[in-house]
Amino acid sequence: MRGTERSADIIHARPSQFSVHYRAGRRLRWAGEARADYALLLLLDGGLRWKTGGGASGETRAGGALLASPGDALQAAGPAHAELLAVTLAPVYVFDCATRARMLRPDAFVSFRTNAVADDARLARLARDLADELIENAAGQEVVLAALVEQALVHVLRRYGNVRRSDHLELSRAGLVDRRVRRAVELMHAHLEHDLPLEEIAAAAHLSPFHFARLFKKLTGTTPHAYLAALRAARAQTLLAETDLSITEVGARVGHASPSHFAKAFRRATGISPSAYRKALAGK
Repeated sequence: MRGTERSADIIHARPSQFSVHYRAGRRLRWAGEARADYALLLLLDGGLRWKTGGGASGETRAGGALLASPGDALQAAGPAHAELLAVTLAPVYVFDCATRARMLRPDAFVSFRTNAVADDARLARLARDLADELIENAAGQEVVLAALVEQALVHVLRRYGNVRRSDHLELSRAGLVDRRVRRAVELMHAHLEHDLPLEEIAAAAHLSPFHFARLFKKLTGTTPHAYLAALRAARAQTLLAETDLSITEVGARVGHASPSHFAKAFRRATGISPSAYRKALAGK
């Protein structure tokens, strides 16, 4: 695949832990909405222009990487041919890995100090090893990919992690959330298939919609409904990977009555259509 103009999508997903998505082609794009998970965008060839929700922007070349913490709004696009690896990491998986590596205390949480990385030879080697293993799809791939992802995560946490203590945060199925809004986030998880107006979400936190929205944005960097959209996209990826449900049924289970609306929302979140995502899953 290296050095060609051929388009490709290969995905390996371990639901609730991580997914690895290899992409090669022209005019590649990466989702810009705030995410509910951590993400590493590792550029193997070509270049990407990027910008953050805070207004920072730049260009990353082959061997570089883009890093996104939960709540970060980061988008990237390649004007010409590019080859990249998108690694998404569940917050609970990151927390567990950092704790086992003795890099994180139970009363702390981790974010990335920077969104853009350049000239990190070790990370570039790990990215290429991940891509080669994903493309080869040989026996034992599951074990090798898990080991490589963990190596890459530990390396990134060592060099670019920012660990902070908080008296108000705790770990839930959604990641790190404020205790005052934990029940609201749990409500989102329990009712992804339903319309959830802001008033109903805020009521679960015993806050007014105005104060809840301000608190949520301050903590996560995004709005409650953008966060809910990210959770729905993550659940849809799990259903596409683990079940034989039709794409229409998957969309309905994450709150999209219209297949076209689901396809549009899924592509906005992942950069690929639901059918292409399912087709690209490694080993399928």
